[in-house]
Amino acid sequence: MPSNMKSSKFSHLPLSTSGPVDCALTGTALLNTPYLNKGSAFPPEERRQFKLTGLLPQGAQTLEQQTKRAYQQYSSRPDNLSKNTFLTSLKDQNEVLYYKKLLQDHLSEMLSVVYTPTEGDAIQNYSRLFRRPEGCYLNINDQDRIFSDMAQWGQPDDIDYIVVSDGEEILGIGDQGVGGILISVAKLVLTTLCAGIHPSRSLPVVLDCGTDNRDLLDDDLYLGLREKRVRGRKYDEFVDEFVRAARKLYPKAYIHFEDFGLSNARRILEQYRPKMPCFNDDVQGTGCVTLAAIMAGLQISGQKLSDVRMVIFGAGSAGVGIADQVRDAIATEGNISRQEAAKQTWLIDKLGLLTTESDAAEAQKAYLKDASDWSGKETGLQSVVESVHPHVLIGTSTVPGAFTEPIIRAMGKHTSRPIILPLSNPTRLHEAKPSDLLKWTDGKALVATGSPFEPISGPWGKDGEEVTIQIAECNNSVVFPGIGLGCVLSRASRLTDRMLVAAVQGLASLSPTKNDPRAPLLPDVVEVRNVSVRIARCVIRAAVEEGVATEEGIPDEDEELDEWIREQMWDPVYRPLKLVEMEGATRSARGELRKSGSVIRNFVL
Repeated sequence: MPSNMKSSKFSHLPLSTSGPVDCALTGTALLNTPYLNKGSAFPPEERRQFKLTGLLPQGAQTLEQQTKRAYQQYSSRPDNLSKNTFLTSLKDQNEVLYYKKLLQDHLSEMLSVVYTPTEGDAIQNYSRLFRRPEGCYLNINDQDRIFSDMAQWGQPDDIDYIVVSDGEEILGIGDQGVGGILISVAKLVLTTLCAGIHPSRSLPVVLDCGTDNRDLLDDDLYLGLREKRVRGRKYDEFVDEFVRAARKLYPKAYIHFEDFGLSNARRILEQYRPKMPCFNDDVQGTGCVTLAAIMAGLQISGQKLSDVRMVIFGAGSAGVGIADQVRDAIATEGNISRQEAAKQTWLIDKLGLLTTESDAAEAQKAYLKDASDWSGKETGLQSVVESVHPHVLIGTSTVPGAFTEPIIRAMGKHTSRPIILPLSNPTRLHEAKPSDLLKWTDGKALVATGSPFEPISGPWGKDGEEVTIQIAECNNSVVFPGIGLGCVLSRASRLTDRMLVAAVQGLASLSPTKNDPRAPLLPDVVEVRNVSVRIARCVIRAAVEEGVATEEGIPDEDEELDEWIREQMWDPVYRPLKLVEMEGATRSARGELRKSGSVIRNFVL
């Protein structure tokens, strides 16, 4: 079956995306419901049936014509931040047009506008750009209202995917307080773009605990709690109250924790992952996509993962998450303990190598090096690289230019194909430019970055011929949506380590370097829907084998399973509407999904 075809064989499934859509709304109520609205693309028969004549211009257009007009409007915006604002407004009006425009026509161009780096600018300016609420806002000082506030968003079967942030460590820009709601929104956009999670069946949440960002506290337009960030017992009770409410209200929902601070991210994840399907993208997603890039690089260099020495500059949630994923994979491949495998990784922060004398967080302790081994030695990045001769160098530090020429040349002396991954976002915070990394290693470096870069040409071929090397974007968006899709469709009771390993293997199996060593280490973002199907298949298979899949009727054969997955992935197409009576209609047909948004749609400040 072609990759873009749906299968009527599975059209009976609750999340099926085939056939007509029930709709009990008419007139302006229908036009104001973004997941049902077609705007100028309503055909003549639906205009008459749903009482839209007189509310729309006479010309009935196609989705392609709408996309052309919307792209012209988008292109007229003077900068990326205003383009981001335009797209947000479009999503509030017509979800199919918004996702069609991005997903099928301009994904490579617009991903950096709806996500990093532009989304970081939007988050920093959240209170100044605010027009209307975009998700569920929970207040640490009103914990008795959490259940009732979240209950506004649907019935138990209405929500599949929740993204929640407390706004403490956003996209390399730090504490953004209530502006963290936008990272929850952006991540959910990516789950729909990349994996077909139904946009009307997801919920963005921010846990407003105050902020330690003085600029926000001093800004009279700031919309969040105007107090220092609350920590300790009250904070833990707040998070727990949210989790308990979410589980009771939406028992099938998968919870995705996003951009929590280092002191909380792993602790919260480890507390809840044995009990429910949950995920932290900074801890697990970054680790998974980076491990997949490393595995692809090792296929070129001919090395074994179990022999790899790795230095990570940046010992926060992302850096430690990468260390953990690689450590666990080394332990599995080498049949050694995690403690032994951790010896192959060196963590460095801005003060230097983390040793037994460092003031380390609990998550970092597995990687501390014996201080006596480094007595009298420099522990900065260059000294560590010169001392340990790593095969892999990873940057999650947000220190621009940290990977200097002496450091990279020192690394290249001891490994023929060094794997170098400057992953910090946004682009201005990258540890090095890929062009420099290739120049300093005579084209031998295997590079992936945290943001997109153009292909780079240089005299690195046989006998100095000019060749072009494509740079992979080591972006979590190629892995976390597929993991979430697999958990949602299998209704997994937990997301296990084995399911994560399966996701990495699924992603690595699609590396373009299998056919061309000059190709990027990871698939291009334009292929991400197919990538998500492969990852979801692997995750579902592992869930079934682990006994944590609760959905009935999951197919056994890979080809049939792929059809089953695709049938339940939401696509940005206009499906025919079927008029039904309001009485007895589903909440979706009544326009009540994402209720909060529909109630305040015309409320603009």
